Amino acid sequence: LFFLLPLHSSASPAHRDQLGTTHSHSHTCVGCVLVVSVIDQLAQVHNSTVEAAMERLCNIFYLPSLFFLEKLFLKTTCYLVVYLFGPDIVKLLSADMNADVVCHALEFCKQATGQPLCHLYPLPKEAWKFTLEKARHIVKKSPTLKWLVHLCHSLLAKICQKIKRAFQNSVPFKDVDSDKYSVFPTLRGYHWRGRDCNDHNKSVYPGRRPDNWDAHQDSNCNGIWGVDPKDGIPYEKKFCEGSQPRGIILLGDSAGAHFRISPEWITASQMSLNSFSDLPTALSDELDWPQLSGVTGFLDSTSRIKEHSIYLRLRERNRCNHRDYQNIARNGASSQNLKQFIESLSRNQLLDHPAIVIYAMIGNDVCNGKADTVPAMTTPEKLYSNVMQTLKYLNTHLPNGSHVVFYGLPDGTFLWDNLHNRYHPLGQLNEDVTYAHMYSFLNCLQVSPCHGWMSSNKTLRTLTSKRAEQLSSTLKKIAASEKFTNFDLFYMDFTFQEIIQEWQKRGGQPWELIEPVDGFHPNEVTSRLLADRFWKKVQLQWPQVLGKENPFNPKIEQVFGDQGGH
Repeated sequence: LFFLLPLHSSASPAHRDQLGTTHSHSHTCVGCVLVVSVIDQLAQVHNSTVEAAMERLCNIFYLPSLFFLEKLFLKTTCYLVVYLFGPDIVKLLSADMNADVVCHALEFCKQATGQPLCHLYPLPKEAWKFTLEKARHIVKKSPTLKWLVHLCHSLLAKICQKIKRAFQNSVPFKDVDSDKYSVFPTLRGYHWRGRDCNDHNKSVYPGRRPDNWDAHQDSNCNGIWGVDPKDGIPYEKKFCEGSQPRGIILLGDSAGAHFRISPEWITASQMSLNSFSDLPTALSDELDWPQLSGVTGFLDSTSRIKEHSIYLRLRERNRCNHRDYQNIARNGASSQNLKQFIESLSRNQLLDHPAIVIYAMIGNDVCNGKADTVPAMTTPEKLYSNVMQTLKYLNTHLPNGSHVVFYGLPDGTFLWDNLHNRYHPLGQLNEDVTYAHMYSFLNCLQVSPCHGWMSSNKTLRTLTSKRAEQLSSTLKKIAASEKFTNFDLFYMDFTFQEIIQEWQKRGGQPWELIEPVDGFHPNEVTSRLLADRFWKKVQLQWPQVLGKENPFNPKIEQVFGDQGGH
C-alpha cells in the first residue's frame, strides 16, 4: 500500500531528471500520507484503536495468493514499520493530528527552504509551525532510535526509487520475435499479447502465416489445425485462406495499458482480504490491466457494459484472428520515448499476417509533473520528427497490407470541470479531501501525472488543451500527406465528448468515466465505449482496415469450440 500512489506517478512521463533524491522524498511523502490516512480511517470505520487499525492493515496483506516467503516478507516488513513508527503514529493521531502533520513530524514529508508547504488535508486551525512543533515534541526520540528511524527513511526512499525505476524501465522483451510470447499471464505475458501455444518452439506464435497450412501443428496459435478426414484438406486452408486475417497492435501509454489503482485498496470502509486478492497480479502487470482494455482486452468487461474490445470484435469477425493481439503500451510512454520499447513489437514482414496498428499516445506529450509544465511539453515540430521515426520503423517491420491509425489527443479540461469539487476516495469518509486538494498536493510535490490539466489555473488548463490540439493537428497532417509502402495511414479524433453524451444517454454521470483514485485516467467504461466508436467509424469509412467477415466462423466454432481460450 505504501507504494501504490508513488507508483501512480510511473503512469506519467518518465522524465529521467525526476528520479533524484528530491522526487524520491516526494514519493515517500505521498505514500506516508496515504498509509496514515488509511490507518486513521480504519480506526474510525471499525470504531477501534489506532493500534488495532495497524494490526488490521498488516493482516489484510497476508494474501492467500502469495507464496509463503512473500507473505513472510510482507508481514515482517509491515510489523517492522509498525514497530518503528507505530507508537508515534498512535500518539499523533490520538492528539487529533491529521496525516499531513504526522508525516511531516516523522520527516517523511519535508518543506524545503523557499518552497511552498505541500499538504493534502485542510491546514490545522492553529498556525502550521506551531502545530508541527507540537507534533515533533510528542515524537521526540533518543539519538539511537532517531538514527534507526532515519535509516528506515533512507531504505524506504531507496525502495520507492528502485520500484519506480523498475516500472519505468520495464522494457518488454527484446529477444527474437517468437520469444516474446508466453504461457504466463503477467510480466508482459499473455495479458499483453496472444498466448503462446508451444513455448518450446520459437517458430510457433500468434499472428504468423500458417506453416504448411497447419496440417500437423498449430503454428499460429489460433486453435485451427489438422486435416479434415472427409476430404483431406487442412482446416486452416479450408477456413482461413483468403479470409484476410490480421492482428491488432497498440502503441500506447498508460491509458492504453489501462492503468488502474482499485479504490477498494485505499478506501477503509471497503477494505478486506478479498478486496486485495488481485493486488499481486496487478503489481506484476505494472498496475495495468491490458486484459480488460478497450483495444486488446480479451476478458468480458467488469463494468457490465455490452461493448467489446477491438480485438474481440476482430476475433468475432474472423475466428482466424484468435490470439493475434499485442498491447505495446507502457506507463509514461510518449512520442519522445516510444523508440525505447517499440522493438518489443513482434511482426515479421515475410512470415506474419498484416496488422492494424493503433498509435495512441494520448496524454504524455502534454502531461508532466513539472512546476513549469508548458516548456516541458512536446512541440508540434518535435512530435512530427518523433512520429516519422516511428512510422519509418513500422514500415520496415509490418507486413505489406497493414494499416496504422492515429488517435488524436483529448481535451483534458474535462477533468477539472467535472471532478475538482467531488470528494476523492480518501476524503469520502470525512468529506475533507476533494480532487482539487489531491491535484494541488501532487502538483506541489511535482509528481502529478498531468500538472497542465489537473490544476486550478484555468489559463494553464487552456494552454495545455491548445498544445494538445496542435499535436492532434500534426498527426492529422501526417496521416493526410505521408505515404508508406507497407501500410496506409488514418487519423481519428479522440471523441471524448461523444463518449460523455453516450454515457449520459444511459443514465450515467460524466465523472463516472474517470478512474476514481488517480482522477486522471479513462476507466474501463470509457475504454470500451471508445472502442465502440473506433469500430463504427472504421466500419463506415475505412472497412478495408478490418478485413472481410469470415463465413466459416460457425464451422470453426463447431469443429474447434472456443479454440483453446486465451
